[in-house]
Amino acid sequence: MLGRDEKVSQLRLTAVQYILLGIFLVLAFGLWRLQVARSDYYNNLAEQNRIKQVPILAPRGKILDREGRIIVDNYPSFSVLLLRDQKRDLMADADKIAVGLHMPPDELRLRLKRMAAVPGYQPLFLKDDITPDELAFIESHKAELPELDTITVHRRLYPKNGFMAHVIGYVGQVSEDMLTQPQWELYNPGDIVGMSGVEQYYNDILMGKNGSRQVLVNSRGKEVGTLSDVQAVPGKPLKLTIDLDLQIAAEEALEGKPGAIIAMDPRTGEILALVSRPAFDPNQFAVRISRDEWNQLVTDPNKPLLDKAIQAQLAPGSTFKILMSVAGLQEGIAQKLIVNCGGGGTFYGRFFKCDQKHGRVDISKGIYASCDTYYYTLGEKLGIARIAKYATEFGFGQKTGVDLPQEVSGVMPSEEWKIKNFKQKWYAGETISVAIGQGAVAVTPIQLARAIGAIASDGVMVRPHVAFPEELPPGFKNAARYNDKSHVQIDQDNWVIITDAMADVTRIGTAAAAHIDGIDFAGKTGTAQTISAEARSKMGASGKSKFNDNSWFVGMTPRRNPEIVVAVLTQGGGWGWRSGLLAAQVIKAYVAKQRLRQTQLAKANGTVPGGAKQAEVAAVWHEGDAKNPDKTQAGHFAVSTDSTIKPVSTAPGVEAADKPTPAGDMEATGSHGGTAQPEADAATPAEPKSSDSQPNGQPVQQAPARKKTPGSSPPVAPPAVALPGRRP
Repeated sequence: MLGRDEKVSQLRLTAVQYILLGIFLVLAFGLWRLQVARSDYYNNLAEQNRIKQVPILAPRGKILDREGRIIVDNYPSFSVLLLRDQKRDLMADADKIAVGLHMPPDELRLRLKRMAAVPGYQPLFLKDDITPDELAFIESHKAELPELDTITVHRRLYPKNGFMAHVIGYVGQVSEDMLTQPQWELYNPGDIVGMSGVEQYYNDILMGKNGSRQVLVNSRGKEVGTLSDVQAVPGKPLKLTIDLDLQIAAEEALEGKPGAIIAMDPRTGEILALVSRPAFDPNQFAVRISRDEWNQLVTDPNKPLLDKAIQAQLAPGSTFKILMSVAGLQEGIAQKLIVNCGGGGTFYGRFFKCDQKHGRVDISKGIYASCDTYYYTLGEKLGIARIAKYATEFGFGQKTGVDLPQEVSGVMPSEEWKIKNFKQKWYAGETISVAIGQGAVAVTPIQLARAIGAIASDGVMVRPHVAFPEELPPGFKNAARYNDKSHVQIDQDNWVIITDAMADVTRIGTAAAAHIDGIDFAGKTGTAQTISAEARSKMGASGKSKFNDNSWFVGMTPRRNPEIVVAVLTQGGGWGWRSGLLAAQVIKAYVAKQRLRQTQLAKANGTVPGGAKQAEVAAVWHEGDAKNPDKTQAGHFAVSTDSTIKPVSTAPGVEAADKPTPAGDMEATGSHGGTAQPEADAATPAEPKSSDSQPNGQPVQQAPARKKTPGSSPPVAPPAVALPGRRP
């Protein structure tokens, strides 16, 4: 023990002083580091402990039909969010969260690992459309699991039973895997986007802009205040050209049959109805489709996800003969071509069969009786180069540009096509099969509707579309160019021959079973083989049933400048007249609705009720000559009200008593009383046979020669109507 007189050495004092100084310096440095150097970092950590970022999801825009009726709406539901900015060990909470939300723990951990590379401020959508007990679990565990939160999400409410499924499409969430793909890189995980149909094509219009709000929370996770609130901007509504009444008629007609129906206005390209069967239920995708449900859809041999109206590439069969007729007449071959059909013909050393003996056949009978032998001969004379030229002009082998995703182009063979794809030359014998819509030619229903609608419209080609261009933003409207039209030249006489023969198809021809009294219903049947006759002959009964012929029909009303064209495909449906019956149902629904609409007849002073710029005019006129003295024509026209109307005072067949009476207000009628039905030319007598037989197996009827009633006068146009030209 040291004595009182003993002192601590100076060295020891110095060491103690330096040690104390060092301790104070370390403390001072730590304080400076906390308060100055890393103040922003620790301030952010503190903010995160008391501020919570909650997204506000924008509802998608509604989808409406042409009359403003709602097709697709939204309904509110709750989704669970995992907030990853809470600086908690989420893996440690995974088991408890998985139990409360009825999720597999391994799946939850896997999703957390995948989201590790995504910025922490982006929440993870754990589960959609949660049940009441799952919502109660989250609310009761706010303190223990502050990283869990719920938000209101507007889910899609689609029509049931696959109604309009392929037009509408479906939506889905942007997943972690999708973020690596270029088309999704600008989206965030959990965003609801369109995956098919108009939901995908017009996603930028339908999808709104998400908002967010910052809220203050206490240590138990309870919200105690709001710092900011940026409201979501809802998506814009989308008005379609679809007519729900016509869509229902088409859906009912095709129910239970695999195939497609498309109804279009060939004057504008507006699609009035589009059906593909079998279909899927878009409501399966409205929340989150399970892996098992998805695998079932993609492996289904009937391909319910395939939109057959724009994606089924199949041989068109005898419907292709309308294109062949245009080519043959325009090239000056078919006018004088007469073929004696004895049940087929030999071309290039091979016998090509026709299913009946049609006897003497000209171009008109070739169309309404669908004689293969006639078109074998016409195809031989035309050659593949000229056939491909006209087919390309009418859009075969090309996409129509319809505003639906994943449209296919079909196939129109030619010499160049075969060399490019198979490095082989084209053989002349291949042309014979192409001439009747078989061989390598493949079309989609929408291509067929567009092409035959254009032929009946004097060669005017339009772009099909399901959305009204006027309803779209300027950028969409300018880029889409929906109003673009092109014109393929068809001589007037040829146009009349083809359209009159198509009218005879439903009157005395292969689709007489689909005839509609009082409606000028024209069309063309098609029966297309799915395998060769040789291969089919080697199969048993069960094998043949899997490869039944496809049934086609394209119909319209009226026969010239039609208001509507309907293309029907029934896979494995057999004879084309069967599809004609389905088309007739759609046509009748259209005409019935049109007859209930108020007409726009002009008053004597030139005005139209409602201030319309065009007035409706119905006309009947005489076009008889020495060969056909009783030939009359009729039409329904739209005439501009801006022009001056001059009454007809003198004209052939107009007597003094027929001159117009003094003007009086002629009010618009309440509805259409009927549809004018022009008479066709008298057909040349011939054996009544058909390659697309009638339902009872009987041959088609022969057009009877019309007799003129003695002393009768030919009908003339009403005195106050100026007769229209070829293109009214």
